[in-house]
Amino acid sequence: MTTTAKPNRLTDIGPPHYEKFLPPMVKKNYSKWKYHESVAPGVLCHVGESGDRLYTVRAGSPRLLSIQTIRLFADLADRYSGGHLRFTSRNNVEFLLTDPDNIEPLKKDLVGAGFPVGGTGNSISNIVHTQGWIHCHSAATDASGIVKAVMDALCDRFTQQNMPAKLRIALACCLNMCGAVHCSDIAILGIHRLPPKVQTTNVPKVCEVPTLIASCPTGAIRPLTVDGKTSVEVVEEQCMYCANCFTVCPALPLNDAENDGLSIWVGGKVGNARSEPKFSKLAIPFIPNHPPRWPEVVDAVVNIVDVYAKHAHKYERMGEWIERIGWPKFFQLTGIEFTRYHIDDFKHAGLTYARSAHIKY
Repeated sequence: MTTTAKPNRLTDIGPPHYEKFLPPMVKKNYSKWKYHESVAPGVLCHVGESGDRLYTVRAGSPRLLSIQTIRLFADLADRYSGGHLRFTSRNNVEFLLTDPDNIEPLKKDLVGAGFPVGGTGNSISNIVHTQGWIHCHSAATDASGIVKAVMDALCDRFTQQNMPAKLRIALACCLNMCGAVHCSDIAILGIHRLPPKVQTTNVPKVCEVPTLIASCPTGAIRPLTVDGKTSVEVVEEQCMYCANCFTVCPALPLNDAENDGLSIWVGGKVGNARSEPKFSKLAIPFIPNHPPRWPEVVDAVVNIVDVYAKHAHKYERMGEWIERIGWPKFFQLTGIEFTRYHIDDFKHAGLTYARSAHIKY
């Protein structure tokens, strides 16, 4: 069998090929790994067909990194892993080592600098999250601040493998859902509760009205003439608070300090190992924003984690545990109040959504 050489790139548009950044051992054993094993919390070992062993040390890091933190990670990589590191999709930093003697010194330096080592096996990995108030124009809550507060309370669940199964937490600062809140075991979702406030006189000055009307996924924005000038109005019953309109027209701000807040969802997952993938479902409809530490959110998440850790079977994911015991029992064990907002009005949705990669005959 002859292999065709990769053609040279015809343009410099786009990222360079990922192979350029692979560590030598990864490149040598690419697609030839036999298995991997967990050495300790936060430490993995991948074994290749060649007998090579690649060690991974994983540490939690903030999603928004200062230049000082980046320099620290770079210095540690130069010292212990030949300059090689990577970031996971959940904002962990992983150092790729070939010398096992460097594992403990690296772990000591990371912990000493305030970056806990863990997040592997049956533990809580770092929280994947969105922009929050720092960058996003449609955020109903913050992201980094809540993640910091929650992970401070759950740090021992990150550094130890003492959960029934792996547990994934996600945060999205609004229902546009840049984070993986639909498919995580526990999801924190920012929500708006009031429609956008139309600044009638500013709409024709700063917005293209046809584009603004077309931006609404539910058709809630209608043209309106005010004092002989074209503007818009919002039909509140049809508004889903997505902020698409504000994205194209700054004269329709949606943020509201008194009414914006958060909701908690549970039971989502991507894996097919023991059951089909699952969408997360509503657990707590509304929690107010109380920065800088969001104590109600932290207490709610910690409570759900503790109850799950106490009652779930080994290797049973959050959604699988809830389905086994039933939702009434879940609300009873967690002490969460059941409200009218928990009643699903998407009739037969669970039967019609194509969620599984399983082959059916």
